[in-house]
Amino acid sequence: MKKEKKLAKLSPLKVKKHSVHHAKKYPVIHIKKHPALKAKKHSSHRQTRPKAHHKENKRVPTGIPNFDELMEGGFERNSTNMIVGGSGSGKSILATQFLVEGMKHGEKCLYVTFEEKKKQFYDNMLEFGWDLVEYERKGLFMFLEYTPIKVKTMLEEGGGTIESFVLSHKITRIVIDSITSFALLFEDELSRREAALSLFNMIKKWSCTSLLTSEEEPTGDKKLSSKSLEFESDSIILLYFVREKNQRQRYLEILKMRGTKHSKKIYGFEITRSGIVVEKNPPSNIQID
Repeated sequence: MKKEKKLAKLSPLKVKKHSVHHAKKYPVIHIKKHPALKAKKHSSHRQTRPKAHHKENKRVPTGIPNFDELMEGGFERNSTNMIVGGSGSGKSILATQFLVEGMKHGEKCLYVTFEEKKKQFYDNMLEFGWDLVEYERKGLFMFLEYTPIKVKTMLEEGGGTIESFVLSHKITRIVIDSITSFALLFEDELSRREAALSLFNMIKKWSCTSLLTSEEEPTGDKKLSSKSLEFESDSIILLYFVREKNQRQRYLEILKMRGTKHSKKIYGFEITRSGIVVEKNPPSNIQID
């Protein structure tokens, strides 16, 4: 009897001890190290990756050696950019090289010109190894001869032929060469600014990265023919073709570029058999007024 009572007294203690031990083990195994917590941590880590990828896609490379490094990797996507330079400075070559870079990666591109004839333009660009006929056959390149009057009509109609063309062919890069003739259609600066604002807003709706060339000398006391175009554009690239002693040299400068930490130095560049190549280092003794 004494032995049974002793066992009866001991049994609850054993059960209680076992329960406490079990309760201590349970939360460690099944709560603190639950797989759902690990999955949550893993998913939050994965969510950061698309943001980095999106940031990389904000820049559109030009395909011009050493140029993109001067502006954080290229033009900002869906931006409207002006290329300003005199005759022979390399505006059309730079613009076409920009389109060719896109076509190499399957992008559809449009070249709108007010002055160039198609055959002559294709022949000139073939000298750099750019077979625009072949790109056209693949459906990647479209050449559109237009007049400044038609562009003015396009603005009045709110899009017209070019807009339908761009949207139906899913164009991502566009060049308009040159915008100078268009600006001269308007008599006063206010009309020019209103037209420029309409044109730039229209281009932005197309979700394209665009280059607009302007033929005028960016040196000396001469000003851009339309301050409105200068004001509305997202960036301005100046191309100089200046005489030094007994020969001319080419230089490039990024005058402005919104939302970009760009170089403020002037760089030399050459037009080679494969297109424009910008020098890696700026010259130490260049002075352009």
